[in-house]
Amino acid sequence: MFRANNPAPATDAILPSVSRRSFFAAPQVREKYLTVALFVLALAALFAPALPAAGWHIPHFVDTRAWLGVPNAGDVLSNLAFLAMGVWGSERLRARKDAPVGASWFFVGLILTCLGSGFYHLDPDMAERLVADRLGMAVAFAGFLGIAASERISVRAGEAVLVLMMVAGLLAAWVARENLTPWVVVQFGGMALAVGLALTRPRPGAIGVPLGGVLFFYVLAKLFELGDAAIFEATGHIVSGHTLKHLAAALAAWPIIRALRPTGSAPSLH
Repeated sequence: MFRANNPAPATDAILPSVSRRSFFAAPQVREKYLTVALFVLALAALFAPALPAAGWHIPHFVDTRAWLGVPNAGDVLSNLAFLAMGVWGSERLRARKDAPVGASWFFVGLILTCLGSGFYHLDPDMAERLVADRLGMAVAFAGFLGIAASERISVRAGEAVLVLMMVAGLLAAWVARENLTPWVVVQFGGMALAVGLALTRPRPGAIGVPLGGVLFFYVLAKLFELGDAAIFEATGHIVSGHTLKHLAAALAAWPIIRALRPTGSAPSLH
């Protein structure tokens, strides 16, 4: 009997070289715009006037009640929402081989945010604990921007943004102990970049992550943060704005998790 030739090994050998060629191909128009935006952010982080961190760390969290021996229980325990969304999203990734670049790091970052933010809120008067809080946020933020770039521009753009923002975010979180400027640029400049990507048409082959939904919950979380004391009074001391901030920020993962839902349709035999 004759054995049919199996083209798979040859194909597997070709694919890596094709991938390398596509990575080093000439940049697209959208990639050029993204490069300019990242360059502007880098200049702002490096050369904008320094913001002294000491003047910005003034703990003002209004809900300091303990529960079951946990100090500041509302602000501490609400971080479990990040853990829940991080684990849920990581589980969804196991069933999807077409997840956008940065998705796994986004969910890992949510789990790290739960740990770091919970650690910080146990004793927010210790300013050095903010580093742990921000490190987890930096990982999640880099993952989200990687998702956004890979969904709206290209896979290689997502990979580049993921690496660059991961390094910049972690460095900014560390430097923020003395100079808050790089962290402000990473957080708010990065969100401005995300808004621009959200207004861009998805690229062919994207799974359709609704970036606008993620940004909605992020803005909502910021509003809750600003209204910490006002919300605490308005709810009759039931819940503070900062506690709600954690819940809203965790819900920002929901649009991504929903986009990663299993396709559910088995291939037809006919």
